[in-house]
This record gives sequence, structure tokens and C-alpha cells, in this order.
Amino acid sequence: MSLDHIFDESQPIYQQIVQRINAKILRGEYPPGGKLPSVIEAAMIYKVNHNTVARAYSELIRSGIAATQRGEGTFVTRDEAMLERMAREMKRALMTDFLQSSQALGISVDEMIAFLKEASDQADAPSEREKG
Repeated sequence: MSLDHIFDESQPIYQQIVQRINAKILRGEYPPGGKLPSVIEAAMIYKVNHNTVARAYSELIRSGIAATQRGEGTFVTRDEAMLERMAREMKRALMTDFLQSSQALGISVDEMIAFLKEASDQADAPSEREKG
């Protein structure tokens, strides 16, 4: 079951849609040059008004992540450098949030590294269901 339609009330929905589309681009669900869903299709996916999706798409176009081809639709940029910059910025923002939250809790950098290694090991280990 998709959770694409669940949004955080503290941030505008169109911005959250931009973030979700950017994440899908990073994961390869929308490859460079790939077509994004139409505004109407995306409105149905996210269960929002089509104007909200249109605003999100406008933001993607303004930032250079996507471009509209008249009569064809909206496509992810083929500019690999642009996509790499976007990936770096998203990763940097994620790590900055993580560091600030950790520091607010009084967690040292060494503890953060240890927790990350532990969590990574647990994520890499096969679950009991996968073993059996």
C-alpha cells in the first residue's frame, strides 16, 4: 500500500510532492529524460487537487530538475550534473538535520558513528523471515 497521499501538516503539500518526486528521481524510479506522470495522474497518486501538483511541477521546472515539452508532458532533466547536485544537496540536508538532532540530544560524533554502524549492520542482516 502506497503512502504517497499522507502529508505533514507543517509544510506545504506542493513542497512535499517536490521532495517525493526528487527522491523518486534519485532512486531511479524517474530516470534522466524519463516522463513524469501527467498532472492529473499525479493528482490521483497523491490524492490532491491538480493545482497543487501543477505548482509542484512548476517548482521542479523552475529549479531545472524537469522540463515540459509541449504536447508531450513533463520530463526529468537529462543533465547528470544537475541531478548529482540535487542528490548532494538532499544528502547534505539530511545529514545536517541528523547532526543537529543528535547534538540537541547530547550525542557525540563517536556515538553517532557507532549507532550508524549498528543500524547499518542490522539493516544488512537477513531478517528471521528471510532466514526461514
